[in-house]
Amino acid sequence: MPLSSHIPQLSAFEIFLAIARTGSLAAAGREYGLTQQAVSARLASIEAQTGIALVIRTPRGSQLTPAGVVVAEWADRLLDVAQYVDAGLASLRAERRKRVRVAASLTIAEQLMPRWLVSLQVAARRLGATTPEVIMTATNSDQAITAVRDGKADLGFIETPHLPKELRSKVVAHDELVLIVPPDHKWAARHRSITAVELSQTPLVTREQGSGTRDALTAALRQALGESAQQAHPVLELSSAAAVRAAVAAGAGPAVMSRLAVADDLAIGRLRTAPITQLDLRRQLRAIWVGGRTPSAGVARDLLTHIAGHAAR
Repeated sequence: MPLSSHIPQLSAFEIFLAIARTGSLAAAGREYGLTQQAVSARLASIEAQTGIALVIRTPRGSQLTPAGVVVAEWADRLLDVAQYVDAGLASLRAERRKRVRVAASLTIAEQLMPRWLVSLQVAARRLGATTPEVIMTATNSDQAITAVRDGKADLGFIETPHLPKELRSKVVAHDELVLIVPPDHKWAARHRSITAVELSQTPLVTREQGSGTRDALTAALRQALGESAQQAHPVLELSSAAAVRAAVAAGAGPAVMSRLAVADDLAIGRLRTAPITQLDLRRQLRAIWVGGRTPSAGVARDLLTHIAGHAAR
């Protein structure tokens, strides 16, 4: 049940206990930097709120009524618990200022996060600050969203075009999807672009459901062909970018992947891109969090600020 309106605030109990301890309104006021009149008004407010006479004023000072003695015992126990909670909250805040839990989609976790974290550590050492502790989990975009929503991650990084309304977000990087094939594939030497219809009818090697890359391709195809557009069933569904690249190189079929994820394979000729027409495969990579316009003070906010500055440079 909710507390009644007769419960004073903790600060009021602190004033009352000071009166009980010192036996004087003036002495209680000196402890808290208040005048005797202010303490008297505070006491009158407490008694009015509780509906109980707590203190009797005598020529020799202020004495507790029998009810006041009981309330003072309760208030003392209540403030003990409050101080314990206050110290615990301070400890959690201090830990949060030193540590951040991150859930990042695989493309961001593998291709961008390492350089972001290294540059963050370099910047901290340059300023003589404590190197922040970042605990990162590489996952897919849907699971990153769930981790942030459930409080298991302080900060998430996603690729999906569908943003959860209950979370805050910020664009931290840009990427594009490319159609990749092995060098001996018929599309590798093709001069005519693959159309949206042709791509939708081709069984692809794909990531699992919930992958931002897969969601981004589906969104692009629906934008080009309509919401009712159907895609061919994947020839393979794999849970990592590395597995998709290996399957394509082995001849399992084409795939649509992040250019960031396949840059090395393209550079050495292990994979090649095939041209696509009619599709806008550019995408935004975002940070997500719960709460205000920026993450709460601490490593989460520092990390996001550093990443945003890194992207701007």
